[in-house]
Amino acid sequence: MDISRFCQSWAFSTNRPRFSDYPTLLDDSVRLPPLQASLEDIGEYQRRLWANRRQALLLVVHGTDTSGKDSLIRTLATYTDPAGFHAWSFSRPVGQEVRHDFLWRVVPFLPGFGDMVAFNRSHHEAVISERLWPVWPEDTYHWPSRYQSIREFERHLVQEGTTILKVWLNLSEDEHRRRLLARLDKPRKRWKFDKSDIEGWVRRAEYEALAEETLAATHTEEAPWFVVPADRKEQTRAIVAAMVAEQLKRLAPAYPHEDRKVLAEYRRLLAKNGVR
Repeated sequence: MDISRFCQSWAFSTNRPRFSDYPTLLDDSVRLPPLQASLEDIGEYQRRLWANRRQALLLVVHGTDTSGKDSLIRTLATYTDPAGFHAWSFSRPVGQEVRHDFLWRVVPFLPGFGDMVAFNRSHHEAVISERLWPVWPEDTYHWPSRYQSIREFERHLVQEGTTILKVWLNLSEDEHRRRLLARLDKPRKRWKFDKSDIEGWVRRAEYEALAEETLAATHTEEAPWFVVPADRKEQTRAIVAAMVAEQLKRLAPAYPHEDRKVLAEYRRLLAKNGVR
């Protein structure tokens, strides 16, 4: 993936495999790209992507509970054209999902050419959450095979024209605690609270350890991971919005080529039918 120096500064590295190696909060002196400008760029270049329909963008967002995945995706969608933008969430597999291979459930929701799609959690849950809360007997899993399947799956998507941007929202334990309490304290957030939030908090260290292992095993040149500070949502949004805007500009720098003869014929037909 071609990325700028700014994006590279958030890239995961196997030389720094622990989330504690990355910041959860930036100092106020750190200057970030203006969020509004990035959102406007996303809106404009997502339309160009949709107009050209030659490539696709898949944004994968992961993090602990309360890390801000939902609100980040809502923010990124501010100016997008709903015809070419879609967002999907994945939790623990249930029903039909359990009866198929672990990649099956995400395939119908992958972006088509021209689409920008955001995954709130993704196929990577099959090697993170499913290790803590298995849906099959534990002795039936072979985790190295799943890692390999993910790498090959993502490599295939990239080769076929889908750019994959994978982001881990790095939330500190203190901020995680504060946001859990906020979900109960604020009426507009109480509906989101679930017993699984408590279980996720209790097993936070285990979850993050498995996530660290997953990032290291599925971080590739074609589909790299980025670790973004998540303790202050405005910082997270500014960083990820700039990253998304950068990729959209690369994928669709211009609208499709205009054929003047075709446009002239359209004008003639409109005029013929009373549109002048």
